[in-house]
Amino acid sequence: MTVRRIIANIDTRDIAAARAFYGDVLGLDLLMDHGWIATYGSGATMAVQLSFAEQGGSGTPTPDLSIEVDDVDAALEGMEAAGFQIEYGPVDESWGVRRFYVRDPFGKLVNILAHR
Repeated sequence: MTVRRIIANIDTRDIAAARAFYGDVLGLDLLMDHGWIATYGSGATMAVQLSFAEQGGSGTPTPDLSIEVDDVDAALEGMEAAGFQIEYGPVDESWGVRRFYVRDPFGKLVNILAHR
């Protein structure tokens, strides 16, 4: 048996709200839309990991999702321009990442990061 894919499912009554955050700002592709479910992702190869944490590091709350990007500052600029609330950072952490926390339209705490 081989795991082929892991998908995070976020419960919402407003599926369209995902487009601005995950599609427009983060640039993920709309891979599937059945009306009752919309799946965003990348046609390129994307690593999938599951993390289990007591905290988010530096004494922060554990984020619901962590999304690695190639340019944290560009992602931050896009989030701020779109009106999403930044909850932490941006900060260069001692373990080698630059990151910030932001709330998505569903109240999920999202850790946006890049390795330095």
